[in-house]
Amino acid sequence: MKDFQEAKNHFIASWGELGINWGINRTMGHIHALLLISPDPLGADEIMEELKISRGNANMNLRALLDWDLIYRRSKAGERRDFFTAEKELWNVFKKTLLKRKTKELNPMLDMIRKISDVPSNDAASKEFNKVVKDLDAISSAADKALDKIIESESNLLLNTFVKVMR
Repeated sequence: MKDFQEAKNHFIASWGELGINWGINRTMGHIHALLLISPDPLGADEIMEELKISRGNANMNLRALLDWDLIYRRSKAGERRDFFTAEKELWNVFKKTLLKRKTKELNPMLDMIRKISDVPSNDAASKEFNKVVKDLDAISSAADKALDKIIESESNLLLNTFVKVMR
């Protein structure tokens, strides 16, 4: 990258694209990236101006980021408007994203599996069904327990261990 602004724009654009894979929309990712790298809290007007988005789009995505607990609302003395800052500890961002995805995706699947498990096995089709559901339950339950351990972790020790193993 030639300069800060070019690198900043590339980061914001890329974070928005990556966010789609994490279960958030592109603009939500752009706003999160901007707040993540901003040294000071930003108001909705600054966010709108920087990202060239409408007030409605900014407000909707700020509410979503607040719901995901990835950003915080702040006030400034003498100001009536709200300002926003991102969670700066990336381990916490990772855990909060995992928690939201687990809540939206894994938990409903586990509920569904529990509702349909243990149907009577009278024929080959129902036996195969029960086998698949049992295997899915084992894998999903293991993933659920592993994610709970990561989310409950207070430090990035697990992440550091993972990075060392991957090198």
